[in-house]
Amino acid sequence: MSSVAVIDYGMGNLHSIAKALQHADTSASVLITADVAQLKSADRIVFPGVGAMRDCLKALASYELTDTIKELAQTKPFLGICLGMQALLTVSEEHTESEGLNIIPGQVVRFNAGMHDADGHLLKIPHMGWNQVKQITHPLWANIADTSRFYFVHSYYAKPNDTSTVIATADYPTPFACALAKNNLFAVQFHPEKSQAAGLQLLKNFLLWDGQF
Repeated sequence: MSSVAVIDYGMGNLHSIAKALQHADTSASVLITADVAQLKSADRIVFPGVGAMRDCLKALASYELTDTIKELAQTKPFLGICLGMQALLTVSEEHTESEGLNIIPGQVVRFNAGMHDADGHLLKIPHMGWNQVKQITHPLWANIADTSRFYFVHSYYAKPNDTSTVIATADYPTPFACALAKNNLFAVQFHPEKSQAAGLQLLKNFLLWDGQF
């Protein structure tokens, strides 16, 4: 039986992602925890989150989880979601400048104000709702059609230094990185737990993934 630990550091709808993981594989053991020993004993790790990068890093430090997450992100199948993806980068423009975990070198930047779509309509910030995701080959896209729609809620997006870590893009209105991958790590800007069939398939793929890429 596969075990997956959802990191509890006080930010994000943890029960929603835990419920979605359990639905994706009813045989999986899903645990929400901030306990380092439990995190290290799990087969897989999910790092969710919503909110601001600065608050995220402060919360991780207060729970004494910063070094543990850096270790787990390099040793186990690891899934970052939304803020849990952005926090993996080096720095964010939010609140002038907020430091991240620097697991994937790069910046988190804000969508530009005054953007328009192809029809001239003003695009709102945050980018909220369904958007097509254009895939680059990776095991976690198995049985998910390219350009499937996933659900987004964010005002900032990742710009990694190494573009080879970009494993999917979405347009708003120009392409931005919405999924990153590095060895045993996979991270997404969208919310798979809110993305219906495609999101559940992604979670199922993660629960079967051996971390090889």
